Amino acid sequence: MTLLDVDHTKGLRHVTAQASGAGLKIGRQIAELAEGPVRPGTVLGRKGTMSVRLAASRDEIEASQRLRYEVFYQERSALADEITALTGRDQDAFDDVCDHMLVVDSAGEIDLPGLVLGDGTVVGTYRLLRQEVAEAGRGFYSAAEFDIAPLIEAKRGKARFLELGRSCVLKPYRTKPTVELLWQGIWNYVRLHRLDVMFGCGSLDGVDPQALALPLSFLHHQRRAPMEWQVRALPERYVEMNRLPADAVDMREAMKLLPPLIKGYLRVGAYFGDGAVVDHQFNTTDVLIVMPVSAINARYFSHFGAPGEVPV
Repeated sequence: MTLLDVDHTKGLRHVTAQASGAGLKIGRQIAELAEGPVRPGTVLGRKGTMSVRLAASRDEIEASQRLRYEVFYQERSALADEITALTGRDQDAFDDVCDHMLVVDSAGEIDLPGLVLGDGTVVGTYRLLRQEVAEAGRGFYSAAEFDIAPLIEAKRGKARFLELGRSCVLKPYRTKPTVELLWQGIWNYVRLHRLDVMFGCGSLDGVDPQALALPLSFLHHQRRAPMEWQVRALPERYVEMNRLPADAVDMREAMKLLPPLIKGYLRVGAYFGDGAVVDHQFNTTDVLIVMPVSAINARYFSHFGAPGEVPV
């Protein structure tokens, strides 16, 4: 059973039920593609009182959406439309076809409406979209900001892609153990599905690129993707990241200004695309992260597991 088959999930099956012909065919194709070795509810890692697993029902997907609303709209002042404000959930059409990864704390004491599940409190989430599912349906979310099509085409038949998105963690849990657990969950998902490349938008708070000159320039000079993995922001949305000369970048200070998740990607060995994008709705400046499995720093394999190993 997949997320698309859960009876009480208003997912793709509901959306396509009113369609006909090609629409129904596409819906069935996506449902079939969603089948795989990682089932809804699969636990992908544990650390202390926390576990990371896939959402297994519509209620659990809605919990992830409520967490996203709490972080993006309540804390970071994203601009909510009428439906978002009324429901108190961050939601879009991609939610129906993605896997939703949850970090759940069985000892969580944060009392926020809609975040408490049977096994604990949802304190972190990630949205996962595999290439075959994206290409059978709506495409990739990141394509609205970055021109990812050339990279996908260049690697077709050679590498399978996973888009990571909508990541957020409750403020008290923005710690190294939580970030490590998120990474363990993603890495086990990648290994179980035998994926080759992870990518997605990473966000820096604020919509003034000049105020973010130091971290943007640091990413440009230190971790810009080589041509083989280069992705450029869409021309109409392109914001220059190279705002300071390399010798004017204080790397230590730049690292302090980066969000924990982006720091985590850097440590593992991720690359960053050419150009940033200002997202006024979410009050962020976005960069494109590209992380081929082949580029991951080998020292992490002893802790998280080697690429060829299949998690038990």
